[in-house]
Amino acid sequence: MTLSPEVAGALDAGAPVVALESTLLAHGLPRPDNRAAADDVEAAVRAGGAVPATIAVLDGVPHVGLTAEQVDRVCADPDLAKLGVRDLPVAAALGLSGATTVSSTALLAEAAGIGVFATGGLGGVHRQSAETFDESADLTALSRTSLAVVCAGVKSILDVPATLERLESLSVTVVGYGTRTFPGFYVADSGAQVDWAVESPEQAAAVLAARRAVAPGAVVVANPLPADEQLDPELHARVIADALAAAEAAGVRGKAVTPFVLDHLHRASEGATLAVNVRLVLRNAELAGRIAAALAAAAR
Repeated sequence: MTLSPEVAGALDAGAPVVALESTLLAHGLPRPDNRAAADDVEAAVRAGGAVPATIAVLDGVPHVGLTAEQVDRVCADPDLAKLGVRDLPVAAALGLSGATTVSSTALLAEAAGIGVFATGGLGGVHRQSAETFDESADLTALSRTSLAVVCAGVKSILDVPATLERLESLSVTVVGYGTRTFPGFYVADSGAQVDWAVESPEQAAAVLAARRAVAPGAVVVANPLPADEQLDPELHARVIADALAAAEAAGVRGKAVTPFVLDHLHRASEGATLAVNVRLVLRNAELAGRIAAALAAAAR
């Protein structure tokens, strides 16, 4: 693993650091919007008071904190692999490059000593999972890694109640930020509730510290968009149904579903989902910076 000089220096000094995944850049946002978003997300982390550490695997080596040239590479390569935890050994052994998912980013962030991670939405239990057994490795990874993950819930294409049930079964702590309503990624309300809420970055940091004292496992901080910034709920319901039907008709399966559906949503909504996606990621990154700053302050 290679840490950038800035990230290494911050960790050595006990300064706040926030991990960022690279799959969002390589597979979640269209080119060339992804390159501008990469800079904006890192700037949002800095606005929250922390150092950003975007994570990717380049030529078999995990990098925690990327140079501008390395971000260019991640954002420009249409064939960049998508690496979960199971794929990291293959990339390392064969010298391959890839963008890290939530699961692999969480693993590498914890290994580097980073306690807070910002993303857009988590993976989870897919619809029709009873027939397909399609469930994201994110969930198992979060049960094994001790860090706070700031997100806007799980991706809208998933079975949200089933995902929350799996998180409970895996003993992953879930709190809403300022709410007990679990967000639905593009919309503020997924229709599901959570048992606990925190009202400040300091409270979120305290929950993570307490979680670490109890058992390994993540704290999911679900940060909903304000109602006036969400995607129109009626538009959301319509384009999600259309996107899932298109994926089914095209025979798309497994990890190819998410990028296929996100691309369909972007086109069907005439760019509205992209704008909302970027907004929620920026809000999560800024909040993660504030949580990391509170965690670092409490450790002094």
